[in-house]
Amino acid sequence: MEPKFVKRRQRGLAVLIASFVLIIGAIVYIGGQILVGDKGGSRTDFEGTGNGVNQLIQVPEGSSISELGPDLVDKGVVKSDEAFQTAAANNVDAGSLQPGFYRLQEEMSADSAVKALLDLNNQVDLLDVQGGATLQDVSVIGGDVRYGIYSMIEKVTCEEGNCVQKDELERVAATVDPQQLGAPEWAIEPVKARGDDPKRLEGLIAPGRYILDPNMSAEEILTDLVSRSAEQYNETDIVGRAQAIGVSPYELLTSASLVEREAPAGEFDKVARVILNRLDEPMRLEFDSTVNYGLEDVELATTDEDRDRKTPWNTYAKDGLPDTPIASPSEEAIQAMEHPAEGEWLFFVTVDDQGTTVFTNNFDEHQEKVREALDSGILDHQRQGTNPADAENAEN
Repeated sequence: MEPKFVKRRQRGLAVLIASFVLIIGAIVYIGGQILVGDKGGSRTDFEGTGNGVNQLIQVPEGSSISELGPDLVDKGVVKSDEAFQTAAANNVDAGSLQPGFYRLQEEMSADSAVKALLDLNNQVDLLDVQGGATLQDVSVIGGDVRYGIYSMIEKVTCEEGNCVQKDELERVAATVDPQQLGAPEWAIEPVKARGDDPKRLEGLIAPGRYILDPNMSAEEILTDLVSRSAEQYNETDIVGRAQAIGVSPYELLTSASLVEREAPAGEFDKVARVILNRLDEPMRLEFDSTVNYGLEDVELATTDEDRDRKTPWNTYAKDGLPDTPIASPSEEAIQAMEHPAEGEWLFFVTVDDQGTTVFTNNFDEHQEKVREALDSGILDHQRQGTNPADAENAEN
């Protein structure tokens, strides 16, 4: 018969062995769960470059890549913030992240998500508003359509599936209180004076490259663009700058928009001087760009009939400036109105397709240059039933 202490020792040893087995089993199980997730990859990371389901990820201005982890986890793009932070820290290009909206897929490995955010091919197109852009499309006779800001917004949003239609943007622009859309105080009255014209916000979306949230509604998009532009204009002290040259801020935008649409590159300050000289005379501006702004289709040369049309913009048929800007004026055009070139010019005309522009202060000399432009073909009409000689009457 074995001593009792031997049996107790054997039982203790068995319990110890069983405990070790349980502990080892638990370690193996936990390790397996960590190393192998039920959807592939580890417990903290997915494998591969995604499952084909797109998510739109916003990178705000001034944000770092490390700040994006929680949003990526919430949208199912990466499995854990920890894995994403590690991948971001290990990518030497992480500091070059650009603001905007990016198309990523759900269930991406953290490493592939970081690479996708650094690839500008995944970025939603920015809204690129150039100086001289108009809200609505411009159809050029014998040429292409020059797409306006409303159409550009439609294109950006439609690429992401939300598709804010141009017609809806025009409706909002025409009917929503401009103050509600974020228009600056100095523009409220002249905008309201245009009634329900969808072009009444012209000039209030400043040139620039805008990060556009394609999930916004038409009203939210216009409010965002107009508000940001108003802030931009006010930050440059447009009120004080306008007062310095004896006009209102809205008139400064309007006159700068004429510079933008009339002046070739390098001649902004000269055209600004012609505007000021004519207003001082006083004499009508008689700019073809203001005639074209009220037409459905345009060309460089205008007809007698078109120049006789009474519109809020046609400076052949009205004194002073147009009632509104005719385009989005760039900062360069605004500065040209502040600092015009020195000269007594009252007339100018582009004489060839190279953009050569001649400025004069003598009407007879100007007419000679107009005939030179006609001979070069630059002022040929493409409208049926019109006479190219009509262009000789143009005095800008």
